Amino acid sequence: MAIKNYKMFVDGKWVSSGKGESWSVINPANGEVIAKVPLADEDDTRAAVMAARRAFDKGPWRKMSQVERGKLLLALARAIRQNAEKLSKLETLNTGKPIRESRADISDAADCFEFYGGLADKINGDVVPVPDPNIFAMVLREPVGVVGQIIPWNYPLLMAAWKLGPALATGNCCVLKPAEITPLTALELAKLVQEVGFPDGVVNIINGLGPVAGMELARNESVDKIAFTGSTEVGKQLMIAAAGNVKRISLELGGKSPMIVFEDADFPLAVDWVQFGIFVNQGEVCSATSRLYVHNKIHDRFVHELSRKAKKVRVGNPLDESTEMGPIASEKQLNKVMHYVELGKKEGAEIACGGRRLDKGDLNKGFYFSPTVFTNVKNNMKIAQDEIFGPVLTVTKFREEEEAVELANQTRYGLAAGVFTRDINRAFRITKELRAGILWVNSSQPCFNQLPWGGYKQSGIGRELGKYAIEEYTQLKQVTINLNEGPLGWYS
Repeated sequence: MAIKNYKMFVDGKWVSSGKGESWSVINPANGEVIAKVPLADEDDTRAAVMAARRAFDKGPWRKMSQVERGKLLLALARAIRQNAEKLSKLETLNTGKPIRESRADISDAADCFEFYGGLADKINGDVVPVPDPNIFAMVLREPVGVVGQIIPWNYPLLMAAWKLGPALATGNCCVLKPAEITPLTALELAKLVQEVGFPDGVVNIINGLGPVAGMELARNESVDKIAFTGSTEVGKQLMIAAAGNVKRISLELGGKSPMIVFEDADFPLAVDWVQFGIFVNQGEVCSATSRLYVHNKIHDRFVHELSRKAKKVRVGNPLDESTEMGPIASEKQLNKVMHYVELGKKEGAEIACGGRRLDKGDLNKGFYFSPTVFTNVKNNMKIAQDEIFGPVLTVTKFREEEEAVELANQTRYGLAAGVFTRDINRAFRITKELRAGILWVNSSQPCFNQLPWGGYKQSGIGRELGKYAIEEYTQLKQVTINLNEGPLGWYS
């Protein structure tokens, strides 16, 4: 296919990088270059920030009615739906995820903009009674200002929607930086932003390297807030950089999410959901339930059935409608997955299935890896503690409920966790004990715009989605109006 050349979107205009630098975007299914995108440096990033600053301080957006802002978000959702198949195909070409998953992601992105479009005129402050009856007191909820948003490579358009939706609904102006390896649908989104009529400078989308453009967003004192989804290590660096002007920050970081399966679980249901929880999107999911704890009474049968089904997962061309798992998103990430698989072997874990690169026939040019299940895994092994971000599941036995909870909580992460049991009392006990921000009972990975998304411990700060994300993009202002008449009499 022909290589497409993109530009960045700044202040309502399409621009190249100031120094003319570019980045080659690779199709992970065959290793071929599919697009060239500009590579923003610090100066390009500053220009985008200043465009957002002008739009917030002097443009119409902040003073626009909530109803009008909501209408634009709803129009953007409609535009995404009208271009859904084109965006889905592009998402698959760029990320390697199966086309049916891309279609679901694009639909979810439209849903997200619709949710915040509908919520925009329902964001309220308060009138608060105070001890003095002649003081009229209000609490106003106002936008933070200029927001720098940095999104990951695994769900490009959906993560753009998660960030932009609440920020725009509350009147902020944004500079969005997608991951350099998967920027294409975010840049296509900018075209739709322009088409539906957002004012210039309200949404700016640049492409650049994290240590350059991303860190400039975090350091820049004209940026009032940073919102980041990515690794815990990068999140820590951004926190340090953001301290320069004490800007607000929200972080959705790594995960090593546990799934506990008790002996009374619905066996086929648990097997299917566990498989989905680790192999969906090639395991490149921050909340992937990558640590499995199975009761010793059903452990061997569970591993046997899970491995049997994992071997049947259809890995191949992600544009094929029957494909269930596509390639890893980049060669760098593929090498990371292979490194951890070799490390797991050295640590003494055993491979029940998978554990190898797939490079035969039509797969030989892509970054494909087999669905992998490790058994005999001890909790202190690196493969049980580090986020691999690939289709690699570790399995550990347990005997008692307390042991399962203790094992599940032995991690620096706390994004998500799950449990399979028919005992509702046990389910409630476990959900209260597991240290994670997202808990699933008898499923894995459900995600709804109405519910908060975020983690405990080193899985992040703050929450995405729902009305809860509104807190991240607004600040409170106290206003008191004195209705008392006459002089104060302070000195009398």
